[in-house]
Amino acid sequence: MIRFSSAPEHAEQPPIPRHLWKVAALSGMASYLDAALIVSIAVNLAIYRDHYDMGVWMAGAISAIVTGCIAVGSLVGGRLADMFGCRRVYNLDILCYAVGAIVITLAPNDIVLFVGVLIAGLAAGADLPTSLAVVSDAAPPDGRARLVSFTQVMWVLGIVVVIFLGYVLSDTGMVGARIITGHLIVAALVTFLLRARLELAEPSEAAQREEAAALAAPRGIELKNVWNRAALLPMVATFVYYVTWGIGANTFGQFGTYLLVTVSGASQSLATGINLAFLPIALVLTFVFVRIADTPWRDRLFYVFTVVQVVAFCIASLTAGALVGMLVFFVLYQISNPFAGEASYKVWSQLTLPPDTRGTTQGLTYALSRGVFAGVAFVTPALMDYSASLLLWLITLCMAASGVAGVYVIHVLIRRSPETAVAPASGLGVART
Repeated sequence: MIRFSSAPEHAEQPPIPRHLWKVAALSGMASYLDAALIVSIAVNLAIYRDHYDMGVWMAGAISAIVTGCIAVGSLVGGRLADMFGCRRVYNLDILCYAVGAIVITLAPNDIVLFVGVLIAGLAAGADLPTSLAVVSDAAPPDGRARLVSFTQVMWVLGIVVVIFLGYVLSDTGMVGARIITGHLIVAALVTFLLRARLELAEPSEAAQREEAAALAAPRGIELKNVWNRAALLPMVATFVYYVTWGIGANTFGQFGTYLLVTVSGASQSLATGINLAFLPIALVLTFVFVRIADTPWRDRLFYVFTVVQVVAFCIASLTAGALVGMLVFFVLYQISNPFAGEASYKVWSQLTLPPDTRGTTQGLTYALSRGVFAGVAFVTPALMDYSASLLLWLITLCMAASGVAGVYVIHVLIRRSPETAVAPASGLGVART
C-alpha cells in the first residue's frame, strides 16, 4: 500500500496553497452539515417529542432514519461520483439537503418531519464520500492528510454551532428548534453558491495510473474493482474501526442531551450547556490534529488517546450515567476524540483506498457503518429506558474494539506501506477563486 503521509519526523512540512484550503473548507461543509443535522435532531428531540406527542419508538425512528438515510446516501452518492464525476454530485446534493432542511424546519407534524429528515439525510450522505474524494484528488501528496483532516474541523464546528444555538434557545421550545434547523438551510445554500464558483478538473490519467500502480490496484470504476485485495483489505479494516468507534460517538451525538435529561436528571438548559462547555476543547485539538496529520505523531498519538477514550466510557458506565460521572466523561472524551476518532478514519481511508473507486469504497464503508448506527439509534431510547448502565457498557466494549482495529490499520496498512508518495501534486486542477 502507499503512504502519503511520510513526512520526516523533524522536517518542516511544506505549506499548502491557500486555494486548496478553500477546497477543503467547502468540501468540509459536507461534514459540517452531516454533524449539524444529526446533532440538531438530538438537541431538538425532547422538544419534538413533547410538541408532536411522540412515543419512545417514534423518537427512536426519527433518530434512526437520519442515520439510515445518510448510510444510503453515502452508498449511492459515492458510486455516482465515481461514475459521473465528483462535480455534478458535489453541487446537486447540497441543493437537495437545503430542500430537506426546509421541510424539517416547517414541518407541521411528526410525519412531515420524518420526510424532511429522510431527504436531508440522503443528501448529506451523498455529499460525504464525494467531498472527501474532491479534497483527496486536489491535494498534494505531502499535504493530503492535513487537507482531509481539515474536514473534521468542519464536522466539530457543526456540532459546536448547533449545541451553542441549542443552549441559547433552550427555553424557546419549537421556535428555537426551527431556528436551529433553519440555519442549515442558509449554510447549505451559501455552500452551493461558493461551490458553483469552484472550477474542478478530474485528475490526470497519468496521476491516477501512477497512484493505482503504487497501490497494486486495477484501473477502472467497475464494481469488480471494489472486491480485489487492494480495495477490500483497507475497506474492511477502516470499516471495522469506524463502525465500532462510531457506535459510541453516534449514540452520544444523537442522544447525549437526551441522556443527560432523562437519565442524569439535568434540565434542557444544563444538558446543552454541558455539551457546549466541553466542545471548544475538541475544536482546538482538532486543529492540532490537522497540524500533525502529515507527520508520524498522527498515529503515535492515536495509541495514547484511544486508551483515554476507553477510560472515559468506563467512567460513564461505572457511574451509570450519573451527572458527576458524565462531567468527567465529557472532559476525557473531548480530549481524546480528535486524535482517536473520525478524523483518523478519514485520513486512513484516503491514504489507502484506490483512486478510481475511492468514492464507491468510502461510500460503502460510510453506508454500512451508518446503517449499523441507524439500527442502534432505533433501539437506544428503549434500551436507555431499560438500563442506562447496560447501554453504556456495551458502548465501552465497542470503543475498546475500535482501538484494536485502529492498531491493525496503523501496523498493516500504514506502517508496511512505502515511505514515498508517488501521486503528483497537480493531479486535480482547482481554480484559485
